Amino acid sequence: MGAQQAGWGGRPVLVVDGSRTPCLKARGKPGAFAASDLAVAAARPLLARQPFSATDLSEVILGCVMPGPDEANIGRVAALRLGCGERVPAWTVQRNCASGLQSIDCAAQNIASGRAGLVLAGGVESMSRAPVLLGNAMVNWLASWNRARTAGARLKALAGLRPAYLRPVIALLRGLTDPVVGLSMGQTAEILAHRFGVSREAMDAFALRSHQRLDAGHRTGHLEEIEAIYDSRGNYYDHDDGLRPDTSMEQLAKLKPVFDRPDGNVTAGNSAQVTDGAAWLLLASEDTVARYNLPVLGQLIDSQWAGLDPAQMGLGPAYAMAPVLMRQGFDSTDIDYWEINEAFAAQVLACLTAWQDADFCRTELGRDTPFTPIDEARLNVDGGGVSIGHPVGASGARIVLHLVRVLEREQAHRGMASLCIGGGQGGALLVERTAG
Repeated sequence: MGAQQAGWGGRPVLVVDGSRTPCLKARGKPGAFAASDLAVAAARPLLARQPFSATDLSEVILGCVMPGPDEANIGRVAALRLGCGERVPAWTVQRNCASGLQSIDCAAQNIASGRAGLVLAGGVESMSRAPVLLGNAMVNWLASWNRARTAGARLKALAGLRPAYLRPVIALLRGLTDPVVGLSMGQTAEILAHRFGVSREAMDAFALRSHQRLDAGHRTGHLEEIEAIYDSRGNYYDHDDGLRPDTSMEQLAKLKPVFDRPDGNVTAGNSAQVTDGAAWLLLASEDTVARYNLPVLGQLIDSQWAGLDPAQMGLGPAYAMAPVLMRQGFDSTDIDYWEINEAFAAQVLACLTAWQDADFCRTELGRDTPFTPIDEARLNVDGGGVSIGHPVGASGARIVLHLVRVLEREQAHRGMASLCIGGGQGGALLVERTAG
């Protein structure tokens, strides 16, 4: 395991505000919104309620894994559509599942160093609109067709066309498979379940709790960061629509394994849903906060990126969170609330088990003693990816935004947000509420 320290130093980095769209479940066809539509829909009301103009931003940074063909440098596309003007630079970052967290980390570095004072940073993904591609055989055939200039040459090219050439390449499925180890993300979750003894019952119970907590969060108004969005037909969306409030252990138990048939334990019910969504945070320096008299929701304290075996990528949070705590001199009990992205129930449960495994902590994390167990009553208190969904480019920003809101709501002090990352990485961010 390799780790890259990412504490910023320099000026404090403050969280001013944030918003997100609902997460909309992909249902087998392109969703109502392109990625840039989602990004704009989430940011427009956020910017409209600020005392400054969009043109006052220092920069816009947006995480996205699969922007559409008309969204090259989607960060810039969104910034221009939001009225940030030609002079506000904007750029796009990509670190798979943690792209939204990467945008926040980049913004924090620029604010801490004095290069920026006010940054709109976030993430977006329209997974339902992931490209459907042509294979190389069809692309080569099209090239030969385009070179054909005579009727004879075109007849010859047509004679070479085979039905198999028309078989589509589903970019989403390819993107969710690690190209180095040849495993799907779900297969890596099965590996962790086997390694740490995570049972099917434990996975399903975790999934059920995720839905119950999200349902309670919606009913009690604990997801105020969601902005309603409207499509071109006048339909509106104001909640995470993959929520299944009536699910049960009996229903979850009936689902068949998806990634390791017939004997696996990871199912569609205990995995994150494929969804579309966007999330943003407004980050500022102290002098910018003073200039515009902005509220302060919290402060970004430290972050960490870590690398690990791609075949066990779901352990990324354990590898990334540990150096932050050790650098700060903290144990688990010093963290009031946690947001660990639920790519798979098995993956989060494996992280919790590894966290308190003496051998793992010693050999993998360089720690003489295990961490105190994470209090699951303070983990993903309003649900997570299993119930909300995991729009890969957006999730990192979503969990940080919600964590800050939870700290504010509970009058708590300190929180940790973390994700596993396809390809064998982990990311973590430590935040503190600054208000009394």
